[in-house]
Amino acid sequence: MHQLTYGDIKAATDRIAGRIRPVTLAPVDPGAIRTAHRDPLDDREPQDCEVWLALEYMQHTGSFKARGAQNFIQAHREAGTLPEAGVTIASGGNAGLACAWAAQQQGVRATVFLPATAPEVKVAKLRGYGADVRLVGSEYAEALSACENFTAATGALPSHAYDHPLIAAGAGTLLQEIRTQIPGLNTVVVAVGGGGLFAGIATAAQHHGIRTVAVEPENCRALNAALEAGHLVDVTVDSVAADSLGARRTSAMALHAAQQERVHSVLVPDSEIIRARQALSDHRRIAVEHGAATALAALTAAPHHVPDRDLPTRPTGPSRNYRPANGEKVAVVLCGANTDPAQLTWQTPEH
Repeated sequence: MHQLTYGDIKAATDRIAGRIRPVTLAPVDPGAIRTAHRDPLDDREPQDCEVWLALEYMQHTGSFKARGAQNFIQAHREAGTLPEAGVTIASGGNAGLACAWAAQQQGVRATVFLPATAPEVKVAKLRGYGADVRLVGSEYAEALSACENFTAATGALPSHAYDHPLIAAGAGTLLQEIRTQIPGLNTVVVAVGGGGLFAGIATAAQHHGIRTVAVEPENCRALNAALEAGHLVDVTVDSVAADSLGARRTSAMALHAAQQERVHSVLVPDSEIIRARQALSDHRRIAVEHGAATALAALTAAPHHVPDRDLPTRPTGPSRNYRPANGEKVAVVLCGANTDPAQLTWQTPEH
């Protein structure tokens, strides 16, 4: 297995510069996020924490996936390993959209496999990016099998949603951008599904001495379960955020990154994810996926167990939230917005 390094992140940063949208950061209102209890022996003047939202849902295709897809294709082009048959992927979600978009940007053929039951809106989006969409079977596994057969028959380059070092390194470029805009950044909070975004961000954060908080739904806890077991394991997937965070198993890269210092694992219930998503809608008119709201839920969830800040989290009862310290500078990644806004209840402020 290729262990992701900071060198991979730096190379990706240089490679995709000018090809993606730089992330926009928005400050959270002072006092909106509760801080941890102060040490009674600490006689310093108390300070609010400083929290920023990284609006990565404004990225091309509506999610961070565009970074990894662009890095993947560009790296293969530079290496001369991009085949005439182009790239292929089995995904109707954010990874498929990003792969199709990046391929179009680079003038490369993209063949995307989906179950025949895929929503027409997804098929239309993919075709809008110039992809050759193949509808196969009624389940994702059948589409994946067809994609693998296509790869073997044509020599097309198979892409992956998260478990590839070029994909994860591309995602890690986001942390590079965030820290240049927030001098003295202490902590980055990120939702975890398969682990590509987390592995990239945590690897870059580790290099810069920045804490990473890895947030998962309680019933989509592939990374947390792997940390608990000490090796990769399969988990049950049952969460409102499963459409984007519902990986049954995390990647080996993600587990390796999570076992380093300055990484904390947090599990949040669906009720808190829904509440955080609705709050973004009500107070900021931001419509994001439940997966994106999962990261914010770690800071807004009700108090439960708070881990020791000086040690990586090891399950002695997983944390249900993360409380920043006084004066701590925190960035929360809102990673994707491919959601149905009709599911949100827009509330009108009272007069």
